[in-house]
Amino acid sequence: MSMSENPFGQVLVALVTPFTADGEVDWAGVAKHIDDVITAGADGIVVTGTTGETSTLTDAEKLRLVEVGKDVAAGRAKIIMGGGSNETAHAMQLARQSEKAGADGNMIVTPYYNKPTQAGILTHFRMIADATDLPVILYDIPGRTGVAIAYETLLRAAKHPNILAVKDAKGDLAQVSRVLNQTDLMYFSGDDPNVLPHLSIGATGLIGVTANIAATPYRQMVDAVNAGDLKTATAAHKQLEPLVRAVMTHVPGTVAAKYILHGLGRIKSPRVRLPLVGPEEWEAAEIEDEIDLVKNIPGVDFSNFRPDRNAAAGGALPQIAGTTR
Repeated sequence: MSMSENPFGQVLVALVTPFTADGEVDWAGVAKHIDDVITAGADGIVVTGTTGETSTLTDAEKLRLVEVGKDVAAGRAKIIMGGGSNETAHAMQLARQSEKAGADGNMIVTPYYNKPTQAGILTHFRMIADATDLPVILYDIPGRTGVAIAYETLLRAAKHPNILAVKDAKGDLAQVSRVLNQTDLMYFSGDDPNVLPHLSIGATGLIGVTANIAATPYRQMVDAVNAGDLKTATAAHKQLEPLVRAVMTHVPGTVAAKYILHGLGRIKSPRVRLPLVGPEEWEAAEIEDEIDLVKNIPGVDFSNFRPDRNAAAGGALPQIAGTTR
């Protein structure tokens, strides 16, 4: 698939937002981390998504993340604005501002907490897609939002010229196959354990949390699937399995990813913003037990893994509330 057909890339990282110990954005750390994951094989970066702690970022921080991403990527990877809002007007405003900031695409999450009907979800998506010329990825994650995107809604949304893709964190592979058969929508796996199953039925790529730590094996997996080499893709999947379990099983993915990245010396602080908090002692122990099972992942040396439970403990209150705009 050419970039003209796919404006997003295939190996997309759902980027963590590195913070200082007091919970402010570590801008130098952001730039370094973006460069690290691109060097490791990512061709797309989703900033300000769930993993980036969008709920506690200010609009100004979100837009600066787009600008920093564009500057660091320098054409090597696409920068996608993630998160959106459960208020349609706010989401439209953010879309327009992110386009001006240089975003290559917009990822729209299903409105959370409001629990709209399917008609409301479709209207929300269409109005945000109408607000800019950016290509759009719909984000289907009912476990967080309380509502799923129905099959019929996806068929209707697919008719919008700017809505080109879906990030699927629902895990309904039968619906994925059905939508792929009935539309031209691209699918991105939004569920780290199911990246290879998604790819094997026709998904375009992934938007992954674990890729913050290990983008290279995902690059290898996607390239192998593109080449029809299931054996190599499966080997990468198996290699990643204990790391995926460490990141996605015991605490929110953001928390675990930052804990591990800090333990590897790749970010300066594992701090998250409240209401997220670092892993408790027993959770940290479980993460570390999973890491002990990780073997020979390209680009990651766990022999130097030095987790710091004290540095990760608790959560930070930023100086400015995230919803202030």
